[in-house]
Amino acid sequence: MTTVGLLYPGHAAEDDFPRTEILLDTDIRLPLFSTATGEDAYRADVLREQGAAARIAEGVEELRLAGAEALVWASSGGSFGQGWEGAHEQIATLARTAGLPASSTSVGFVHALREVGAGRVAVAAPCPEDVTGLFAQFLASAGVEVVATVSGGAATADTVASWGPDEVKRLVREADHPDAEVVLVPDTALHTTAYIPELEELIGKPVLTANQVTVWEGLRLTDRRTWAPTLGTLFATREPVLRQLEPKGIEVRE
Repeated sequence: MTTVGLLYPGHAAEDDFPRTEILLDTDIRLPLFSTATGEDAYRADVLREQGAAARIAEGVEELRLAGAEALVWASSGGSFGQGWEGAHEQIATLARTAGLPASSTSVGFVHALREVGAGRVAVAAPCPEDVTGLFAQFLASAGVEVVATVSGGAATADTVASWGPDEVKRLVREADHPDAEVVLVPDTALHTTAYIPELEELIGKPVLTANQVTVWEGLRLTDRRTWAPTLGTLFATREPVLRQLEPKGIEVRE
């Protein structure tokens, strides 16, 4: 059995993770602890506070007792909102606290892009434009070329959690760009697990969503490779395709 512990902010789309367990149809387990979030708002100051060390350490002991072999901070904004250096400091602190390998959704996006061999992306984000811009800056710090962004304008995670497939498909279709190799959907409050292949079929290219990437990143930390095409291209890449995504002077850290 492989067990990846997830620290998830509040309550929104956490039911995507039990669904992922079912779709993986293996001995992989994804125990989850919901951390306190404070104010539910997509603003830079709130996202930085959401990712504070004390908050994301809340469930560490519970997940250790559940047998977690690695931990992932399952929050996009709560990780990219810290900036590139801050996001790495965040997971280093989490790893020291837990005594386990650790990562986050946003850092996972960079590793997932390396896995599928992509360096040019479009971003389909449900959040406001300024927060979408923070994610684009985070990706640029990793050497990823962002060729297009679309913002859904949602102000809260609660709003995003209520979106269905039609809203997500529209956002992805609007964000797609001829130069983009992949479309990224960076919000763990958004339900996407049940229909990632539909999104990929819609635009004819890989789509990486936050909850999908979160699980994949945790499995990467445990050296567990899983073939699960029902979870999209990311889980159907048997051999990793490594590309240099580091900008000059910045190293992508494992």
